[in-house]
Amino acid sequence: MTHVLGRRALNRATLDRQLLLRRSDLSVVDAVRRLAGLQAQTPHSWYVGLWSRLTDFAPEQAAGLLVDRTLIRIALMRSTIHLVTPDDARGLRPLIQPVLDRDLYQNHTHGKPIAGIDMTRLVADGVELLAPKPLTNKDLGVLLAERWPDRAPASLVYAIRNQVPLVQVPPRAVWGRSGPIAHTTIDAWLGASSPSPSSLEWMIRRYLEAFGPASVKDVQVWSGLTKLREVVERMHLQAFQDSDGQVLYDVPQAVHPDPDTPAPPRFLYDFDNLLLSYADRSRVITDDHGRQGYRTQRPAPQILLVDGFTAGDWTVGRTADEVTLTIRPYQPLSNEDADAVVAEGEALLAFLHPDAGSRKVLL
Repeated sequence: MTHVLGRRALNRATLDRQLLLRRSDLSVVDAVRRLAGLQAQTPHSWYVGLWSRLTDFAPEQAAGLLVDRTLIRIALMRSTIHLVTPDDARGLRPLIQPVLDRDLYQNHTHGKPIAGIDMTRLVADGVELLAPKPLTNKDLGVLLAERWPDRAPASLVYAIRNQVPLVQVPPRAVWGRSGPIAHTTIDAWLGASSPSPSSLEWMIRRYLEAFGPASVKDVQVWSGLTKLREVVERMHLQAFQDSDGQVLYDVPQAVHPDPDTPAPPRFLYDFDNLLLSYADRSRVITDDHGRQGYRTQRPAPQILLVDGFTAGDWTVGRTADEVTLTIRPYQPLSNEDADAVVAEGEALLAFLHPDAGSRKVLL
Protein backbone atom coordinates (compact mmCIF):
# COMPACT_ATOMS: atom_id res chain seq x y z
CA MET A 1 0.00 0.00 0.00
CA THR A 2 1.34 3.42 -0.96
CA HIS A 3 2.02 5.66 2.03
CA VAL A 4 -0.16 8.78 2.17
CA LEU A 5 1.43 12.12 3.08
CA GLY A 6 -1.03 14.58 4.53
CA ARG A 7 -0.78 18.35 4.09
CA ARG A 8 1.21 18.95 7.28
CA ALA A 9 3.61 16.10 6.48
CA LEU A 10 4.25 17.64 3.05
CA ASN A 11 4.61 21.07 4.61
CA ARG A 12 7.21 19.96 7.14
CA ALA A 13 9.18 17.97 4.58
CA THR A 14 9.21 20.96 2.25
CA LEU A 15 10.25 23.43 4.95
CA ASP A 16 13.04 21.07 6.00
CA ARG A 17 14.41 20.82 2.45
CA GLN A 18 14.09 24.59 2.05
CA LEU A 19 16.02 25.31 5.29
CA LEU A 20 12.95 27.03 6.72
CA LEU A 21 12.11 24.60 9.50
CA ARG A 22 15.25 25.69 11.32
CA ARG A 23 18.08 27.95 10.26
CA SER A 24 21.06 26.11 8.82
CA ASP A 25 24.79 26.42 9.49
CA LEU A 26 25.55 25.74 5.82
CA SER A 27 27.79 28.18 3.99
CA VAL A 28 26.12 30.50 1.49
CA VAL A 29 27.50 28.50 -1.43
CA ASP A 30 26.39 25.17 0.01
CA ALA A 31 22.94 26.58 0.78
CA VAL A 32 22.49 27.91 -2.74
CA ARG A 33 23.57 24.54 -4.10
CA ARG A 34 21.25 22.69 -1.69
CA LEU A 35 18.30 24.85 -2.82
CA ALA A 36 19.09 24.33 -6.53
CA GLY A 37 19.42 28.10 -6.71
CA LEU A 38 17.35 31.04 -5.53
CA GLN A 39 15.13 32.99 -7.88
CA ALA A 40 16.85 36.39 -7.96
CA GLN A 41 14.65 38.37 -10.30
CA THR A 42 15.07 41.56 -8.27
CA PRO A 43 18.50 42.92 -7.38
CA HIS A 44 18.38 42.61 -3.59
CA SER A 45 15.23 41.01 -2.14
CA TRP A 46 16.71 37.49 -2.40
CA TYR A 47 19.14 38.39 0.40
CA VAL A 48 16.12 38.06 2.73
CA GLY A 49 15.69 34.51 1.43
CA LEU A 50 19.17 33.64 2.63
CA TRP A 51 18.71 35.50 5.92
CA SER A 52 15.55 33.49 6.66
CA ARG A 53 17.40 30.23 6.02
CA LEU A 54 20.93 30.64 7.40
CA THR A 55 22.37 31.21 10.85
CA ASP A 56 24.14 34.55 11.32
CA PHE A 57 23.86 35.45 7.63
CA ALA A 58 25.33 38.81 6.66
CA PRO A 59 24.61 40.29 3.22
CA GLU A 60 28.27 40.94 2.58
CA GLN A 61 28.83 37.18 2.50
CA ALA A 62 26.69 36.74 -0.61
CA ALA A 63 27.70 40.07 -2.15
CA GLY A 64 31.35 39.08 -2.05
CA LEU A 65 30.57 35.79 -3.76
CA LEU A 66 28.93 37.65 -6.64
CA VAL A 67 31.90 39.94 -7.02
CA ASP A 68 34.47 37.13 -6.98
CA ARG A 69 32.29 35.03 -9.35
CA THR A 70 31.71 32.17 -6.93
CA LEU A 71 27.97 32.71 -7.46
CA ILE A 72 26.29 34.12 -10.56
CA ARG A 73 22.87 35.38 -11.63
CA ILE A 74 21.61 33.86 -14.87
CA ALA A 75 18.33 33.00 -16.64
CA LEU A 76 17.39 29.40 -15.84
CA MET A 77 14.21 27.78 -14.56
CA ARG A 78 11.01 29.26 -15.98
CA SER A 79 13.25 31.64 -17.96
CA THR A 80 13.78 33.69 -14.78
CA ILE A 81 16.98 34.99 -13.19
CA HIS A 82 18.41 32.63 -10.57
CA LEU A 83 21.33 32.88 -8.18
CA VAL A 84 23.34 29.67 -8.65
CA THR A 85 26.80 28.19 -8.50
CA PRO A 86 28.73 28.16 -11.79
CA ASP A 87 28.58 24.35 -11.90
CA ASP A 88 24.81 24.37 -11.56
CA ALA A 89 24.50 27.11 -14.17
CA ARG A 90 26.49 25.07 -16.66
CA GLY A 91 24.62 21.88 -15.78
CA LEU A 92 21.08 23.26 -15.75
CA ARG A 93 21.18 25.70 -18.65
CA PRO A 94 21.36 23.12 -21.50
CA LEU A 95 18.51 21.16 -19.92
CA ILE A 96 16.36 24.29 -19.56
CA GLN A 97 17.08 25.54 -23.10
CA PRO A 98 13.74 24.28 -24.52
CA VAL A 99 11.96 26.60 -22.06
CA LEU A 100 13.97 29.54 -23.34
CA ASP A 101 13.38 28.53 -26.97
CA ARG A 102 9.64 28.41 -26.36
CA ASP A 103 9.74 31.77 -24.62
CA LEU A 104 11.57 33.32 -27.56
CA TYR A 105 9.72 31.91 -30.54
CA GLN A 106 6.25 32.17 -28.97
CA ASN A 107 6.89 35.57 -27.40
CA HIS A 108 4.13 38.05 -28.24
CA THR A 109 6.59 40.92 -28.63
CA HIS A 110 9.72 39.31 -30.04
CA GLY A 111 8.60 36.14 -31.82
CA LYS A 112 7.64 37.73 -35.14
CA PRO A 113 10.60 40.18 -35.38
CA ILE A 114 13.11 37.30 -35.19
CA ALA A 115 11.14 34.87 -37.40
CA GLY A 116 13.32 33.35 -40.10
CA ILE A 117 16.52 34.88 -38.80
CA ASP A 118 19.86 33.10 -39.19
CA MET A 119 20.11 32.27 -35.49
CA THR A 120 23.55 30.71 -35.74
CA ARG A 121 24.94 33.92 -37.18
CA LEU A 122 23.06 36.10 -34.70
CA VAL A 123 24.36 34.07 -31.75
CA ALA A 124 27.92 34.33 -33.09
CA ASP A 125 27.52 38.10 -33.37
CA GLY A 126 26.20 38.34 -29.82
CA VAL A 127 29.01 36.26 -28.36
CA GLU A 128 31.58 38.33 -30.25
CA LEU A 129 30.14 41.66 -29.09
CA LEU A 130 29.77 40.61 -25.45
CA ALA A 131 33.20 39.01 -25.10
CA PRO A 132 35.30 42.19 -24.59
CA LYS A 133 33.13 43.59 -21.79
CA PRO A 134 29.60 43.40 -20.35
CA LEU A 135 26.99 45.48 -22.18
CA THR A 136 23.59 46.86 -21.28
CA ASN A 137 20.68 45.79 -23.46
CA LYS A 138 20.61 49.24 -25.03
CA ASP A 139 24.29 49.19 -25.92
CA LEU A 140 24.12 45.64 -27.25
CA GLY A 141 21.07 46.58 -29.31
CA VAL A 142 22.91 49.50 -30.91
CA LEU A 143 25.79 47.25 -31.94
CA LEU A 144 23.52 44.50 -33.23
CA ALA A 145 21.49 47.01 -35.24
CA GLU A 146 24.62 47.90 -37.19
CA ARG A 147 24.80 44.28 -38.36
CA TRP A 148 21.06 43.59 -38.59
CA PRO A 149 19.54 46.92 -39.71
CA ASP A 150 16.26 45.35 -40.84
CA ARG A 151 15.49 43.78 -37.42
CA ALA A 152 14.18 45.34 -34.20
CA PRO A 153 17.17 45.86 -31.86
CA ALA A 154 15.21 44.92 -28.74
CA SER A 155 14.20 41.62 -30.32
CA LEU A 156 17.76 40.86 -31.36
CA VAL A 157 18.88 41.43 -27.77
CA TYR A 158 16.06 39.24 -26.45
CA ALA A 159 17.11 36.46 -28.81
CA ILE A 160 20.71 36.64 -27.58
CA ARG A 161 19.49 36.53 -23.97
CA ASN A 162 17.50 33.37 -24.71
CA GLN A 163 20.00 31.57 -26.91
CA VAL A 164 23.25 32.39 -25.10
CA PRO A 165 23.92 31.77 -21.38
CA LEU A 166 24.37 35.35 -20.15
CA VAL A 167 25.50 36.37 -16.67
CA GLN A 168 24.01 39.54 -15.18
CA VAL A 169 27.15 41.09 -13.74
CA PRO A 170 27.96 43.16 -10.63
CA PRO A 171 27.62 45.77 -9.30
CA ARG A 172 24.00 44.89 -10.12
CA ALA A 173 22.61 42.88 -7.15
CA VAL A 174 25.54 43.64 -4.84
CA TRP A 175 24.18 44.58 -1.41
CA GLY A 176 24.33 48.30 -0.74
CA ARG A 177 25.25 49.10 -4.32
CA SER A 178 23.46 49.63 -7.61
CA GLY A 179 24.28 49.43 -11.26
CA PRO A 180 22.77 49.02 -14.71
CA ILE A 181 21.55 45.66 -15.97
CA ALA A 182 24.55 44.48 -17.97
CA HIS A 183 25.41 41.04 -19.30
CA THR A 184 28.27 39.04 -20.68
CA THR A 185 28.54 35.41 -21.68
CA ILE A 186 29.15 32.77 -19.03
CA ASP A 187 32.40 31.80 -20.77
CA ALA A 188 33.63 35.40 -20.83
CA TRP A 189 32.77 35.79 -17.14
CA LEU A 190 34.04 32.46 -15.83
CA GLY A 191 36.42 31.26 -18.52
CA ALA A 192 35.71 28.72 -21.22
CA SER A 193 34.75 25.29 -19.93
CA SER A 194 33.75 21.95 -21.33
CA PRO A 195 30.01 21.27 -20.97
CA SER A 196 29.18 19.82 -17.57
CA PRO A 197 27.74 16.33 -17.87
CA SER A 198 24.11 16.55 -16.79
CA SER A 199 20.84 14.83 -17.48
CA LEU A 200 17.14 15.29 -16.87
CA GLU A 201 17.40 12.61 -14.19
CA TRP A 202 20.09 14.66 -12.42
CA MET A 203 17.96 17.80 -12.65
CA ILE A 204 14.86 16.04 -11.30
CA ARG A 205 16.84 14.57 -8.43
CA ARG A 206 18.17 18.03 -7.57
CA TYR A 207 14.62 19.36 -7.57
CA LEU A 208 13.36 16.63 -5.28
CA GLU A 209 16.26 17.13 -2.88
CA ALA A 210 15.27 20.78 -2.55
CA PHE A 211 11.47 20.65 -2.93
CA GLY A 212 10.25 17.06 -2.60
CA PRO A 213 8.18 15.03 -2.22
CA ALA A 214 6.55 16.27 -5.42
CA SER A 215 4.49 15.27 -8.43
CA VAL A 216 5.55 15.23 -12.07
CA LYS A 217 3.50 18.38 -12.59
CA ASP A 218 5.36 20.05 -9.74
CA VAL A 219 8.71 19.30 -11.39
CA GLN A 220 7.39 20.72 -14.65
CA VAL A 221 6.15 23.93 -13.04
CA TRP A 222 9.51 24.50 -11.33
CA SER A 223 11.57 23.87 -14.44
CA GLY A 224 9.19 25.13 -17.11
CA LEU A 225 9.75 21.88 -19.03
CA THR A 226 6.99 19.53 -20.19
CA LYS A 227 6.64 15.78 -20.85
CA LEU A 228 8.77 14.68 -17.90
CA ARG A 229 6.52 11.87 -16.68
CA GLU A 230 8.37 9.12 -18.56
CA VAL A 231 11.69 10.35 -17.20
CA VAL A 232 10.44 10.50 -13.61
CA GLU A 233 8.77 7.11 -13.75
CA ARG A 234 11.92 5.32 -14.93
CA MET A 235 13.98 6.73 -12.07
CA HIS A 236 14.48 4.74 -8.86
CA LEU A 237 12.41 6.98 -6.59
CA GLN A 238 10.16 6.55 -3.59
CA ALA A 239 6.46 6.89 -4.37
CA PHE A 240 3.81 8.36 -2.07
CA GLN A 241 0.33 9.77 -2.40
CA ASP A 242 -1.07 13.03 -1.15
CA SER A 243 -4.48 13.31 0.48
CA ASP A 244 -6.14 13.61 -2.94
CA GLY A 245 -4.52 10.45 -4.28
CA GLN A 246 -1.95 12.23 -6.46
CA VAL A 247 1.33 10.34 -6.84
CA LEU A 248 4.34 12.09 -5.28
CA TYR A 249 7.96 11.11 -5.83
CA ASP A 250 11.00 11.53 -3.62
CA VAL A 251 14.65 10.60 -3.51
CA PRO A 252 15.51 7.42 -1.59
CA GLN A 253 16.32 7.84 2.10
CA ALA A 254 14.80 11.34 2.14
CA VAL A 255 13.98 12.78 5.55
CA HIS A 256 10.30 13.32 6.38
CA PRO A 257 9.97 15.21 9.68
CA ASP A 258 7.13 14.59 12.08
CA PRO A 259 4.09 16.61 10.92
CA ASP A 260 3.89 18.13 14.42
CA THR A 261 7.44 19.52 14.30
CA PRO A 262 7.24 23.21 15.32
CA ALA A 263 7.74 25.67 12.44
CA PRO A 264 8.80 29.18 13.50
CA PRO A 265 7.59 32.31 11.69
CA ARG A 266 9.52 33.08 8.52
CA PHE A 267 9.56 36.11 6.24
CA LEU A 268 9.72 35.17 2.54
CA TYR A 269 10.87 37.55 -0.18
CA ASP A 270 8.81 38.49 -3.21
CA PHE A 271 10.05 35.75 -5.58
CA ASP A 272 10.80 33.00 -3.09
CA ASN A 273 10.93 29.66 -4.90
CA LEU A 274 8.94 28.05 -2.10
CA LEU A 275 5.86 29.81 -3.46
CA LEU A 276 6.61 29.36 -7.16
CA SER A 277 7.83 25.81 -7.63
CA TYR A 278 4.72 23.62 -7.40
CA ALA A 279 1.65 22.94 -9.51
CA ASP A 280 -0.21 22.22 -6.27
CA ARG A 281 0.91 24.85 -3.79
CA SER A 282 -1.48 23.86 -1.00
CA ARG A 283 1.39 22.35 1.04
CA VAL A 284 2.27 25.96 1.94
CA ILE A 285 -0.39 28.30 0.55
CA THR A 286 -3.69 28.76 2.36
CA ASP A 287 -7.13 29.69 1.07
CA ASP A 288 -6.73 33.07 2.78
CA HIS A 289 -3.64 33.71 0.64
CA GLY A 290 -5.59 32.79 -2.49
CA ARG A 291 -8.26 35.35 -1.69
CA GLN A 292 -5.80 38.27 -1.71
CA GLY A 293 -5.67 38.64 -5.50
CA TYR A 294 -1.87 38.53 -5.54
CA ARG A 295 -1.68 37.17 -9.09
CA THR A 296 -2.63 40.55 -10.47
CA GLN A 297 -0.69 42.67 -7.95
CA ARG A 298 2.56 44.41 -8.77
CA PRO A 299 5.00 44.51 -7.15
CA ALA A 300 4.81 40.91 -6.03
CA PRO A 301 3.94 40.51 -2.34
CA GLN A 302 6.34 39.48 0.39
CA ILE A 303 4.78 36.70 2.43
CA LEU A 304 4.80 35.74 6.11
CA LEU A 305 4.69 32.09 7.18
CA VAL A 306 3.21 31.13 10.55
CA ASP A 307 3.22 27.46 11.54
CA GLY A 308 4.67 26.80 8.09
CA PHE A 309 1.75 28.21 6.10
CA THR A 310 1.04 31.56 4.44
CA ALA A 311 -0.44 33.82 7.11
CA GLY A 312 0.00 37.40 5.86
CA ASP A 313 2.19 39.78 3.93
CA TRP A 314 4.74 42.40 4.90
CA THR A 315 6.28 45.63 3.68
CA VAL A 316 9.09 47.87 4.90
CA GLY A 317 8.90 51.64 4.81
CA ARG A 318 11.48 54.23 5.74
CA THR A 319 11.44 57.87 6.71
CA ALA A 320 14.37 60.04 7.68
CA ASP A 321 13.98 59.02 11.32
CA GLU A 322 12.48 55.54 11.35
CA VAL A 323 12.23 52.20 9.57
CA THR A 324 8.90 50.40 9.90
CA LEU A 325 7.95 46.80 9.17
CA THR A 326 4.20 46.59 8.58
CA ILE A 327 2.74 43.09 8.83
CA ARG A 328 -0.79 42.43 7.55
CA PRO A 329 -2.04 39.06 8.82
CA TYR A 330 -4.89 37.38 6.99
CA GLN A 331 -6.48 36.37 10.28
CA PRO A 332 -5.85 37.48 13.89
CA LEU A 333 -2.82 35.72 15.37
CA SER A 334 -2.69 34.10 18.78
CA ASN A 335 -0.70 35.99 21.40
CA GLU A 336 2.06 33.38 21.20
CA ASP A 337 2.29 33.57 17.41
CA ALA A 338 2.12 37.37 17.44
CA ASP A 339 5.01 37.59 19.90
CA ALA A 340 7.08 35.22 17.76
CA VAL A 341 6.27 37.15 14.58
CA VAL A 342 7.23 40.48 16.17
CA ALA A 343 10.51 39.04 17.44
CA GLU A 344 11.35 37.69 13.99
CA GLY A 345 10.28 40.99 12.45
CA GLU A 346 12.58 42.95 14.75
CA ALA A 347 15.46 40.71 13.70
CA LEU A 348 14.56 41.24 10.03
CA LEU A 349 14.62 45.02 10.43
CA ALA A 350 17.98 44.83 12.18
CA PHE A 351 19.27 42.82 9.21
CA LEU A 352 17.84 45.14 6.56
CA HIS A 353 18.63 48.45 8.27
CA PRO A 354 21.31 47.95 10.95
CA ASP A 355 22.13 51.67 11.04
CA ALA A 356 18.55 52.94 11.42
CA GLY A 357 18.04 55.28 14.35
CA SER A 358 14.66 53.76 15.14
CA ARG A 359 13.00 50.53 14.07
CA LYS A 360 9.37 49.56 14.62
CA VAL A 361 7.25 46.49 13.86
CA LEU A 362 3.55 47.13 13.26
CA LEU A 363 1.27 44.13 13.59
